[in-house]
Amino acid sequence: MSDERLTEDEPDWERRRRLARIFGDVLPDTTRDEKDDPETTERGTDAWLRAQVPPHHGS
Repeated sequence: MSDERLTEDEPDWERRRRLARIFGDVLPDTTRDEKDDPETTERGTDAWLRAQVPPHHGS
């Protein structure tokens, strides 16, 4: 068993640090759907369609 003692009064930052050390940084603080995506702001225009053309078709 580990010599680290787990206590209920452990500060939140220490708990997160301990869990990150064990499991790694699993989830980001903000997810992709919470962020503004500059590429998807032009959905109503032809810019998105032009960006989807495969390279072998040329422009």
